[in-house]
Amino acid sequence: MTATAQDHDDLAYNVFAKACPSRATLEHVTGRWGGLTLGALYEGSLRFNELRRRVDGVSEKMLSQTLHALERDGLVFREAQPTNPPRVDYELTPLGRQVAERLLALIHCVEGAMDDVLAARTRYDETRGAL
Repeated sequence: MTATAQDHDDLAYNVFAKACPSRATLEHVTGRWGGLTLGALYEGSLRFNELRRRVDGVSEKMLSQTLHALERDGLVFREAQPTNPPRVDYELTPLGRQVAERLLALIHCVEGAMDDVLAARTRYDETRGAL
């Protein structure tokens, strides 16, 4: 057994096990809107509509659901200001910052490799026919 596999066996949670609660959190973090939301909030606190503009393409409903899931998982902090009209700010918790840092590393890796990805897609489509 490798050191990594051994380390994984020592963990209290196992994302590969169907019933493990860590699986739902991983889905919240790596889902289409979760990763983008965490990445956007890494830049700093944002109001709902600012966040919606930053995460281009997300609907109000999906952003609301995403924020609720991330807040429940302890990754996002929601602060409601008692003003008129009400003001709600969202920011990352310390755990959310840790997760966002790792997601941003992956995002930057993908963005940096896009020339290679696009070339691979072209080669694939030429040999197998475009979808």
